[in-house]
Amino acid sequence: MIFTPINTAIAQAQRRPSVQAFERFLGDVVKTAGAHTQFKEHELGYLLQIDVPGVAKEHLLIKVEDQVVRLETSPEAARKYNLSYELPVAIDPTSSQAKLELGVLSLELSKRKPVDRAAILNIQ
Repeated sequence: MIFTPINTAIAQAQRRPSVQAFERFLGDVVKTAGAHTQFKEHELGYLLQIDVPGVAKEHLLIKVEDQVVRLETSPEAARKYNLSYELPVAIDPTSSQAKLELGVLSLELSKRKPVDRAAILNIQ
């Protein structure tokens, strides 16, 4: 992995084209949660709000696998989204909810309760 600090204090017009191309490349490769995503943790789970304007709920697919939440749009959707979020703990999909309202997808994700798999042995 190559890490190069980029001096953002230089004006856009003064940057070399190679630096601008590298910044665009990093922007395309490393997608981070920005102003379009809000994340809040509470005692029982997480609230994840994602702006998805122009997409109908029929075109959204949400997958929950342990602690990873994936959001994809179908091929016929007006806009394409392919996002994934890794949370600190596993999510319980049976008690989680999703709601799309005015272009904002709200995911109420419940934390999975830990299962105690310890067995008690009787002493003879």
